[in-house]
Amino acid sequence: MKLILAFHIIAMVCWFAGLFYLPRLFVYHANTHDAISLERFSLMEHKLYYYITTPAAVLTTAFGLILLFHKHHYYANFNWMHIKLLLVGCLWLYHISCGRFVWLFKHQQQQHSERFFRYYNEIPTILLISIVILAVVKPYLGPNIFSFLN
Repeated sequence: MKLILAFHIIAMVCWFAGLFYLPRLFVYHANTHDAISLERFSLMEHKLYYYITTPAAVLTTAFGLILLFHKHHYYANFNWMHIKLLLVGCLWLYHISCGRFVWLFKHQQQQHSERFFRYYNEIPTILLISIVILAVVKPYLGPNIFSFLN
């Protein structure tokens, strides 16, 4: 299981690297007007999203689910894990929204400003900090909110 955990962490680092860089490309893309640069940014965004970020997201989730199911009775008793899983769900929504922006930029239908993407770029940072703190600290957050299912 330690090897699975190592692969989970490696895939997570790759996923977040993509989620940090992709919105930065959106900032530059939103501020570009010449055809050559627009095409270059679209190609970079497409490759980053489909060849690096999405496979890393799938692997992170797959390895995480293996770890979760291996000790599901242990994790089921802790609210921090439920909150972490909720935040990972939010991360997937963010990931999907990045894919939507890749598509909108590619088809020249994107309407948001450079400033919007500067703020949008901060979302994965907040999620990363929250997820890592929950996974490392494992804080006691009161009685199990799902204890009625046992």
